[in-house]
Amino acid sequence: MDNKSDFSANHRLLLISAIALGIGAICSLIAVFLLKIIYFFTNLFFFQQFSLEFRSPAENHLGWLVILIPVVGGLLIGLMARYGSDRIRGHGIPEALEAILFNKSLMQPKLAVIKPLSAAVSIGSGGPFGAEGPIIMTGGAFGSIVAQLFHLTSAERRTLLVAGAAAGMSATFATPIAAVLLAVELLLFEWKPRSVVPVALASAVAAAIRPLILGPGPLFPMPPHGLLPFLDLLCAALVGLLAGAFSTVLTGAVYKFEDLFQKLPIHWMWWPALGGLGIGIGGYFQPRALGVGYDVIADFLKGNMGLTAVLLLILVKGLIWSFSLGSGTSGGVLAPLLIMGSGLGVLESSFLPSDAATLWPLISMAAVLGGVMRSPFTAILFAFELTHDDGVLLPLLIATMVAHTFTVLVMKRSILTEKVARRGFHVFREYSVDILERVHVEDVMSKKVVAIPASMRVKVVVSRYFSGSHKHRGYPVVDGQNQLVGVIAPSDILKRPPLTNRENPPIRDLIDQSPIVAFLGENCRQAASRMASHGIGRLPVVDRSHPKKIVGILSRSDLFKPSLKHLDEEGVRETYLLKRSK
Repeated sequence: MDNKSDFSANHRLLLISAIALGIGAICSLIAVFLLKIIYFFTNLFFFQQFSLEFRSPAENHLGWLVILIPVVGGLLIGLMARYGSDRIRGHGIPEALEAILFNKSLMQPKLAVIKPLSAAVSIGSGGPFGAEGPIIMTGGAFGSIVAQLFHLTSAERRTLLVAGAAAGMSATFATPIAAVLLAVELLLFEWKPRSVVPVALASAVAAAIRPLILGPGPLFPMPPHGLLPFLDLLCAALVGLLAGAFSTVLTGAVYKFEDLFQKLPIHWMWWPALGGLGIGIGGYFQPRALGVGYDVIADFLKGNMGLTAVLLLILVKGLIWSFSLGSGTSGGVLAPLLIMGSGLGVLESSFLPSDAATLWPLISMAAVLGGVMRSPFTAILFAFELTHDDGVLLPLLIATMVAHTFTVLVMKRSILTEKVARRGFHVFREYSVDILERVHVEDVMSKKVVAIPASMRVKVVVSRYFSGSHKHRGYPVVDGQNQLVGVIAPSDILKRPPLTNRENPPIRDLIDQSPIVAFLGENCRQAASRMASHGIGRLPVVDRSHPKKIVGILSRSDLFKPSLKHLDEEGVRETYLLKRSK
């Protein structure tokens, strides 16, 4: 029977998916809660009112006192970080990355409370951030908490953590597919049914609940642009190039400011207050740079602002965003990138050809997002789901990929992974199928099996198989019917008391455990993991239908064969057409 399968998923996928459905439903409510407390603090700080309704900070009448509001917010955040948890400092996504990659997907329960509260204070006091980073981290923290209540593996906890994060983003923006792609491109570090299916279900549930609590999408509806001329497609490449350069400047600015804050002779607890001072000064001169700014994105996409106002807003938003983010305050990066990217597109509309002035703000918005976050497919689908404009998918693809290529070649790390790297961890972002997962045991095993009869005496075995320049570190032991009894290694002989002259038992007496085997149809990664977990270097290979019949031997050296083939594929350059013509 052929035991090979396209995927490694098993019945536990159903259990994890069922849990993910519940997490998706609850995280949609968490997202709503976070948005409401942001509105609460915005009304409290800028209008001295108790209200849960949205109101832009730009509508305030505080005059120069507006400078002090972000400072107060920064002080509160510094106190929460110092005496609550310093994990609330930052964008949110890097913290989720770190938990997934280096902390077995375990997040502290208190983060599920402190992170949304700190983000609400930060954004509500005028911070030029998005709510998506805190929502992703809060949803992830809830998913991790739920996972810790069950008897799950680290990989399963990661899936549920990411399910919570994706559900939060899906509920906030009504972008369920983009939320799944963000999970794959940034958080899951794999594309397997065991993780993608639960995450997708959680995102779908959150998107289904959203119309009941926040209203239906899209967030920024636009009329479709229809089929674009070839010239517009060429211009999309230019937009992507400019977006890539702009992305590089934005990322560099954030960490230049962070380096400056690191040199200050005061405790980091006070840094968010200094960042708040920068926000307040910028907000005094350009009030629309304060807060999340979804209304600003809508105006940019509709072409409702003049070029001078747009240029000033981009400069102020970029400056106070990078300065305050460098101070270590709490807030997301996605919404500010949408604002600055769409604003850059408005400026580009003044010299790029198009029948619709709304085209380039949309294209540039996605390109900047893809360039900064290094997640191009997320950016493409995110822009589409925000607007439901399917006519721009092709220029979105061109511009976003050009921006992505630019930043990949120019910057070593993205704005998200740089944060993790500065904490001593490196995140490698390229996804590929493990070479050992592509090759099966029977493809590399040795079919020539040297086995020891179970009745052979120990002293004979030692002299014949384990003395001098022995060939192998272990051998399978078989009975009279050539059925597998176990595996014997030198350590099994040495760990027993020395034999006397009269003692010479059969080798089967030294076998004290069932044999560890590999199965036909398994991939080499499964066999290698079994070797590593048991600390052995050779595995007898058997058929699941006849688990005592040996069909081959798999050694550690056999596992090198796929890697050598991969090395040949990656490093050897050949020209076959010239060879054939000779």
